[in-house]
Amino acid sequence: MTHLPKPNEPLVTHIYTADPSAHVYEGKIYIYPSHDLDHDGPDNDNGDQYAMEDYHILSLDNFESPVVDHGQALHLDQIPWASKQLWAPDAAYKNNTYYLFFPARDHDGIFRIGVATSASPAGPFDPQPDYIAGSYSIDPAVLVDDDNQAYIYFGGLWGGQLEKWQTGTFVADAEGPALDAPAIGPRVALLSEDMLSFQEQPAEISIVDEEGNPILAGDEQRRYFEGPWVHKYNNYYYLSYSTGTQHTLVYAVSRNPQGPFSFKGEILSPVIGWTTHHSIVQFGDKWYLFYHDSSLSGGVNHKRSVKYTELKYNEDGTIQKIDPYPASAESAE
Repeated sequence: MTHLPKPNEPLVTHIYTADPSAHVYEGKIYIYPSHDLDHDGPDNDNGDQYAMEDYHILSLDNFESPVVDHGQALHLDQIPWASKQLWAPDAAYKNNTYYLFFPARDHDGIFRIGVATSASPAGPFDPQPDYIAGSYSIDPAVLVDDDNQAYIYFGGLWGGQLEKWQTGTFVADAEGPALDAPAIGPRVALLSEDMLSFQEQPAEISIVDEEGNPILAGDEQRRYFEGPWVHKYNNYYYLSYSTGTQHTLVYAVSRNPQGPFSFKGEILSPVIGWTTHHSIVQFGDKWYLFYHDSSLSGGVNHKRSVKYTELKYNEDGTIQKIDPYPASAESAE
């Protein structure tokens, strides 16, 4: 199934896709999205409507070539420890191997992070028999740094269960911090050389304001909610993420891949649909934002479609804010 890509339009229309993690492998762009099922179940804050069961990998030679769907790369039935909900994945390349990192609920209903391997960036992927020891929550994102050290970032509130891990163990009825207390941050851990385990206990990332004070839990314009992504630009690490309730993508920067990160601003205005989730990748001499919205399904929150648009930096390294619907903005002027 092929489809010519256009900026700010769905990359594919034959299936619903979301949460795109984009990478350049073997000179091509590979996108690792989640695969939204076409169902009509109810929405809730636990995320039961996001009932994804498998992954399809997309690729394109460049932005003038068709998008290729490489078919099913991994299915829930292949993963012994997982019971449901294959949510947002990411991929990484190291040791002449491609790794797919993915969250799913275990048989106790607790989100864990698994890993699968392949000799090809297009898959199919062969999962490890158990989840990564010590892993929890959702939205894994992996950065293989210039020194070949790999870091995994993860975590999401509400359905992603991150607030239930504040003590280091799962507390089913735990709630988030007080609104005037520091917000819960995403987690980061060094990955082992074989990419299959954590080298250390995951640590919480601190996101601070321009004065160095922690972003507070009640600051929904800036506080972390889900969907971490880390990329490097001009020797700075950029942590970007979703604010959740404000439906925006924002970012913070650091000289250290483990933070603390200083909040900088907004990347993407709200899209059609509740969730927003993204990745940032360089291809050639340009940078691109991959994201999703629910426009193809008429605004159904759990039937989303992956899109892309060019991302631009200012001279000082800040990111220019992106309007996901530029055509409508132009027509309104």
